[in-house]
Amino acid sequence: MSTIYITGHRNPDFDSICSAYAYGKLKSITDPENTYIPVRCGHLSENAKKVFSMLNITPPGYMRDIYPKVSDVLLTSEEKIDSGASLQTIAASYKASNPSVIPVFSGNEFYGLLSVDDITTWVMNEISERGGVSSIPKVKDIMRAEEEPVSSEELFEEAKRRLSASKKRGLAVFDETGYIGFVTRRCFLKTPRNNVILVDHNESKQSIRGIETANIVEIRDHHRLDAVKTDLPIFIDAEPLGSTCTIVYRKFMQEGIIPDLDTAKMLLAGIVADTLILRSPTTTPVDETAAKGLAKICGVDLNEFGLSMFGSMEGLSERDPIEAVSSDFKTYKEKNVKIGIGQCEVTTLEDLDDYKELYLKTLESVRKRDGLDWAVLMITDVLKEHSVLLSTEHRAEKNLQYVKVSEGTYDMPGVMSRKKQLLPEVLHAAAV
Repeated sequence: MSTIYITGHRNPDFDSICSAYAYGKLKSITDPENTYIPVRCGHLSENAKKVFSMLNITPPGYMRDIYPKVSDVLLTSEEKIDSGASLQTIAASYKASNPSVIPVFSGNEFYGLLSVDDITTWVMNEISERGGVSSIPKVKDIMRAEEEPVSSEELFEEAKRRLSASKKRGLAVFDETGYIGFVTRRCFLKTPRNNVILVDHNESKQSIRGIETANIVEIRDHHRLDAVKTDLPIFIDAEPLGSTCTIVYRKFMQEGIIPDLDTAKMLLAGIVADTLILRSPTTTPVDETAAKGLAKICGVDLNEFGLSMFGSMEGLSERDPIEAVSSDFKTYKEKNVKIGIGQCEVTTLEDLDDYKELYLKTLESVRKRDGLDWAVLMITDVLKEHSVLLSTEHRAEKNLQYVKVSEGTYDMPGVMSRKKQLLPEVLHAAAV
């Protein structure tokens, strides 16, 4: 049985989180021989927390990176040797399996690792000083001082370096609860690779940290292709639909499986959020069919469900500006121009003047923080299908085909989609 993580992109939006959740449910049903774990590689915004609370569903847990760690290779032993026991009690173990280290306890407390080198050193000292072994010592009497243990979350390469520089054959492994196992030099002969399915993205720079060390087994996405390199052929389902959740729902239908109520809610939330209640120009008839089918399963009115989602979110004047700008922020590169594009959905633009200047300053700080040349934020009124673009200073600004209403502010009536409408315009402006 293998463990396979399912993750969306960094700064995850609803489609990213919900599609990972739902696809994990589906894969667990269709492939019970493996363990599927949906995760998110970014923190939830306050608005996202409110929506998941409204849905009464716990979203996937946070996973900072996919780098191989000590936990991927640690060993455990069923033997429980007491520090006060005679060395003779472990002779059978060495005859049976010749372990390089054995964990030793004092009562229920971890005492240390007994190494074959401890035994060899003691025997050689006995022979050197007494001409032979005169008595059998207790285990604790021959154990040398322990080195600092490693954390289960310590990076594989760092732990490997520490053990290589040590004279020890093994190191104890601890987590927040205490001792959980050990690693030996043999554990580090081959670097492990975590198995990952990517949803709602396919580019490595948008993916979970450490994706270059992982084994990608599938991609389910609805964005442009700039896919990560893989060692072997994999299954890629990339369709020009409004939401990755639509793709996952279609897969449920293809398998003849009706999603349970929570999964249906998550899929519907992802479609509603990414298509702006089916108002975005990225919306297709397939998305509409999926949303209506899911609304029926959930027993809700589709439009009311969407309005309740967006209605539960705080306006931008009430949100933390850094969190709001960063919560759905993606980076791109065009003609050596590093660009960041964010999007926030609101239910009115009438209060724009209350926070516009603050958000322009915040956008500039995010640009500097992320080492970008240009950063823009699209604020979209989902009810009136109207957006406003905030922009940091950059030479490409003059090439934008939108009406400039004030410094760093552009009017975009009818523009709803970052992917289909704003991104091509921004990339074109940067390339001119």
